[in-house]
Amino acid sequence: MAKGRSFKLGPTLADTQRELAKCASRDAARLPDYYRTIATAADALRALVLETPPNVGGGWRDWLRALGLGGRFVCMSRVEQRDLWELITRSAGEMLDWWFECDPIKAAFGFDAQVGHYASPYSPGSAYVLLHHAFGEVNGKRGTWGHALGGMGAISQAMEKEARARGVEITTGAEVAAVRVKAGRATGVALASGGEIEARAVAAGVNPKLLYLKLMEPQALDAEFRSRIERWKCASGSFRMNVALAELPDFTCLPGKNAQPHHSSGIIMAPSLGYMERAYFDARTGGFSREPIVEMLIPSTVDSSLAPPGKHVASLFCQHFDPNLPDGKNWDDVKESAADAIVETVNRYAPNFKASILARKILSPLDLEREFGMIGGDIFHGALTLDQLFSARPVLGYADYRSPVRGLYLCGAGAHPGGGVTGAPGHNAAREILRDFRRR
Repeated sequence: MAKGRSFKLGPTLADTQRELAKCASRDAARLPDYYRTIATAADALRALVLETPPNVGGGWRDWLRALGLGGRFVCMSRVEQRDLWELITRSAGEMLDWWFECDPIKAAFGFDAQVGHYASPYSPGSAYVLLHHAFGEVNGKRGTWGHALGGMGAISQAMEKEARARGVEITTGAEVAAVRVKAGRATGVALASGGEIEARAVAAGVNPKLLYLKLMEPQALDAEFRSRIERWKCASGSFRMNVALAELPDFTCLPGKNAQPHHSSGIIMAPSLGYMERAYFDARTGGFSREPIVEMLIPSTVDSSLAPPGKHVASLFCQHFDPNLPDGKNWDDVKESAADAIVETVNRYAPNFKASILARKILSPLDLEREFGMIGGDIFHGALTLDQLFSARPVLGYADYRSPVRGLYLCGAGAHPGGGVTGAPGHNAAREILRDFRRR
């Protein structure tokens, strides 16, 4: 929602163009070409998602893999190559300012460059973060997002059911205190409860900093490698809040408390790229933005199992909130104030929102780290910047899901291709683990 205008994204491109023409006819005409440019670049990089990145300076297999991957981009037209290069290296703000004139449409697309990215939309490389969010695919339809009926937990529950059916033993509530290493090989894990689990291989789906700096003895890794991991950038600037609502938000630009199409969409409250940039610099100065970027999702409008009849639940995904507060402040002391700023921001667009809140659960960057192991509250297990992608994720020489310790693998978002509910890092890591088992 932006400055009294809204874009009702219908099921067809024509519907979207018609709504956009109310703001800028030129932008509406350019929209198909923009979609085509993003889709072509996303398709090129999507082909790499399920590939193991070559290790720079590795053996002949890595060189062959690099040549094979490079050959795919040679097949692209020159224009497509240039578009892809710009999307990887430039800022989202620069790119969107060239494509469009209307602030709301630039903000709608620019939001994807801000999700989990603690930087200005005009920071170089932010266009790649936008592109990263275009990789998505649901039921064969590219560039779309889906809702898991029953909530996100339904995904892990489905995985558990399938795994148990295949004979996998799963233990929950067993905190891992350390990775056991003997003679340079991972031999299992030690539990906080005092027990140990022996294993031929250990696959870690945690942040690289958590794995290498907190779950391993320093002597198990060389000092240079540890130094690189210490410099691994983790700060997505995210703040999450879930709320129970007595009624649906009544937006001033599309009035009504009855369920309408926009209530089942991602509702972005950030009217311009300039607003987003101010939110970032506000957080850099004061710790968190007083006028944050807010995306609201109301999943109960598409999944009635989530709330009682007539009531709703909403999730607020918000930027920018610095994991490291200035002046010695602690997130436990200021998170309520930050949550209040979020509520007031939403209330400016939907004046009944604040009064309709029945309960709220807030997750500051510190809460995200403590409860979910997201170091710095980083939802991607490491910033999606050019120095932390592909063959450099997490460190040059170990992009193939292996680690300096034999038998220890990284299978989470800190490995290629990064964050997002894809399962791709685990898929790729499993392939490499099986290859190593066969070699033995």
